[in-house]
Amino acid sequence: MQQHPQGGLLDEPRRRPRRRSSAPLALVLAIIVGVAGAAGVIRAADQRTAKVERIEGLEDILVAVDGPAVNYLLIGSDSRDGSNPAASDFGGIGDTSDVQGRRSDTIMILRQEKDGNGAALMSIPRDLLVTIAGSGKQDRINSAYNQGPEVLAATINQELGIPINHVVDVDFFGFKDLVDTVGGATICFDFVTLDENSGLAQDPGCNLLDGVQALAYARSRHYEEFRDGEWRKDPTADLGRIKRQQAFVATIVNATLTKLQADPFLASELIDSVSAAVRIDNGLDPISAAGTLRKAFSTGLVTYQLDVRGEMFNGKAILRLNDSSKPVIDYFRGFGPLPVAPVAE
Repeated sequence: MQQHPQGGLLDEPRRRPRRRSSAPLALVLAIIVGVAGAAGVIRAADQRTAKVERIEGLEDILVAVDGPAVNYLLIGSDSRDGSNPAASDFGGIGDTSDVQGRRSDTIMILRQEKDGNGAALMSIPRDLLVTIAGSGKQDRINSAYNQGPEVLAATINQELGIPINHVVDVDFFGFKDLVDTVGGATICFDFVTLDENSGLAQDPGCNLLDGVQALAYARSRHYEEFRDGEWRKDPTADLGRIKRQQAFVATIVNATLTKLQADPFLASELIDSVSAAVRIDNGLDPISAAGTLRKAFSTGLVTYQLDVRGEMFNGKAILRLNDSSKPVIDYFRGFGPLPVAPVAE
């Protein structure tokens, strides 16, 4: 038996076969589309999504759709607004005294072909060094979101040349509710795993995670596994987290669709959870986008990570793009063909 650093005995670490999803899908937009299409509740969805909070100040930043594809900026925000000191994960999340305002925990670009014949998802490391739009200062791209989603969108357009047509912003607490509404998500672990910063602590095996545990998994940047008699930290940090997040997105979307097939009446509750979890730009109509998004997702979604290298800049660990990232970025710019799909490790 192995003593876990956070207390309690865990079974001796043992290898388990890892399940992989062939089509990681795109966060909350995919959930909304899945609900509306699978349950046949377009009218109910329309009424509820009309109440979704809108993000102001994007009118002069977002680019009008003029071409064969639409780019969505998907942001996972770690706002502490509304945190509950009585919640089991309060120690790992904290409140507004720990983090003021919002920070981006996840940055993704979803490119969807307007005819519904393809879609791709690219994750942007939050430690990528960029010049922040409107400031002329170089910093991690994560810091752009501190000034608002409009600054993040403008920075991505300015630095990567990727036009942003729509923005979807997902918060901590809505994320937990969403996972709990669909009954949790099953994630497989090869070894005893923990992250004392996020609150993650799992035995080996395929475990059903509730909203609190799922959030700890998705946020983990100090991911450790007990292997060969010692604790080993994931050396890839944010890049490793991106892989885990993309796999988790697939898991929660698949769980949502499975749950809806078994219980169509869950749709109303799920739509409420989604609507409470997101903020979107004024020009985005989730229901009108449902048809082509659903068609694109039905054939799977290709996911990409940017090839980067680590450096130090002004005393901070940062990431810079390698030249091999250019074909992927060009595709999201609308200049090049869909790159060859990455091979699963």
